[in-house]
Amino acid sequence: MTDDVAAARAAAEEKSVFSHAPVAPDATAAYGDHSDQVIDFYAPRGQGGPGGPAPVVLVLHGGAWRAPYDRRHISPFAAFLARRGFAVASAEYRRGGDDDSVAGRWPDTFDDVAAALDALPRLVRELLPGADPRRTVLTGHSAGGHLALWGAARHVLPGGSPWRDDNAAALRGVVALAPIADLAIADKLDVCGGAVRQLLGGDEHFAERQPYADPALLLPTGVATILVQGRTDLDVPQAVAESYAEAAAKAGEMVGVTLLEDVGHFPLIDPAADACAVVVEEIAQLAW
Repeated sequence: MTDDVAAARAAAEEKSVFSHAPVAPDATAAYGDHSDQVIDFYAPRGQGGPGGPAPVVLVLHGGAWRAPYDRRHISPFAAFLARRGFAVASAEYRRGGDDDSVAGRWPDTFDDVAAALDALPRLVRELLPGADPRRTVLTGHSAGGHLALWGAARHVLPGGSPWRDDNAAALRGVVALAPIADLAIADKLDVCGGAVRQLLGGDEHFAERQPYADPALLLPTGVATILVQGRTDLDVPQAVAESYAEAAAKAGEMVGVTLLEDVGHFPLIDPAADACAVVVEEIAQLAW
């Protein structure tokens, strides 16, 4: 495939995923005082498994941790999961500041993901009484895939980390979609235009903060983990997922990697794409 053809395909995939109108949630609840510290909830609307209370899927959206990209663009995917029997929680979190080109905030982005995870069981019991928070799967796309992997590894964060929680691994698993899973490799590849280095506060803080933020350094987790990756992804190349899987293997942990032919970055969260159905099946394998 030529570069021009690959770029045209990627542009068409991006256009498709952003063509869906945002889907309003059934309920929204705050997990903090900031306007971005909220979670949207979608009640299950179908029978996706063997019966009983619905598993919970916590969705973390992507967008290079930058402010212009919020949870609205992933709401059709969240609703798609709900129609397949899952109780869905889509968490917002603080991203880049007033400058739209800046990725993430330190420590706010990580504060929020940790707080959302901590608040989730209580909020599910209050707002989705037919769901079972003991059966929770984390999923996230791109930068959100990074945050999902990180959230599942809080129990192995370095001692003294404010986000460490020795009980945080009570999850059914993680399904990370085209995740920025290895910050060092993603930084070398300049994924999302320097977003990784910006997330950690720039050159002066990168090495010091990486052990607290890089999922590839937080292994093994003991949490069932699957990475779903398009082979033609131009935004987060396959090499990033493969590097994380290799790091896991060296740490004695097997991570599943599902590679999809002729699939780029966005079909994984596009309800109109076949790849999205594959993602649902991967989530179901862990959730039920």
